[in-house]
Amino acid sequence: MSKAASTAAHADDNESDVEETAQERVIAEEYKIWKKNTPFLYDLVMTHALDWPALTVQWLPNVHTHSGNDYSSHKLLLGTHTDNESQNYLMVAEVRLPLEDTEIDARNYDDDSSELGGFGGASGKVEVQIKINHAGEVNRARYMPQNDLIVATKTVSSDVYIFDISKHPSTPAEGSGCNPDFRCIGHTKEGYGLCWDPHQTHHLISGSDDGIVCEWDLANAGKQVHPLNKYTGHTDVIGDVAWHMHHQKLFGSVGDDKKLLIWDMRLKSFDKPLTSVNAHDAPVNSLSFSPFSEYLLATGSSDKVGIAIVVRVP
Repeated sequence: MSKAASTAAHADDNESDVEETAQERVIAEEYKIWKKNTPFLYDLVMTHALDWPALTVQWLPNVHTHSGNDYSSHKLLLGTHTDNESQNYLMVAEVRLPLEDTEIDARNYDDDSSELGGFGGASGKVEVQIKINHAGEVNRARYMPQNDLIVATKTVSSDVYIFDISKHPSTPAEGSGCNPDFRCIGHTKEGYGLCWDPHQTHHLISGSDDGIVCEWDLANAGKQVHPLNKYTGHTDVIGDVAWHMHHQKLFGSVGDDKKLLIWDMRLKSFDKPLTSVNAHDAPVNSLSFSPFSEYLLATGSSDKVGIAIVVRVP
């Protein structure tokens, strides 16, 4: 590289660093303004600093109330994204939320706990209770609808891990490794798309950066699970996958090719979807079917546009 080219490249790097620093300052200032105005916006705000960033979070369905307490206990499913030297974990945290009839003082802000709207005398309202060793960061974690103790994770490798939380200690033993109950193979790259079948137990789909949707059935499977089918309609990274909430044999996938694909498993057509829609002008990152209407779904994209789409079901 010539001296002039090297100087130009160095200047570009410096300009990029300046822009990134300026953006971070804007974000910090916006957060400060939001935090200052939380008493006017919400009845209750709870914040909890995790040890590491988390790429995934999901509420677990079970809620517990205790006689004499003014709160109910909820559970969160989380995963860590550490540096390359620290252990990653699949985690379950307890979150204490006030009951509907609990008095909340929106003017009460606790600087130590970063909580707005005090209730009762409970302390430590967010607490990690279960940590399970995970190989690499957890890109996404989702519980099985029929049994919330069964959890699938998308990994930085091409595999999808399945954990039965009831079979793992709440804190891993010193020096123990990652030991999922099942390893679902079939992908060649990591990804983020992951969805359990709401209609059939132990049945799930996954979409990855290899542009493939894999389908697995864990019923009567060994520790290593091969895909039942692979769907290859996308030409780029798959951002998300989702089952239709009303039709057992339909699911959708979206990706960086800007497309929404609807698949009908009854057709046994693994490279040609039932429907293909040019949904956005940029990569499509998320997909969700309406639980209330069989004809509606929503997509989210890097073009900053959310779209509700009417689906014609055969």
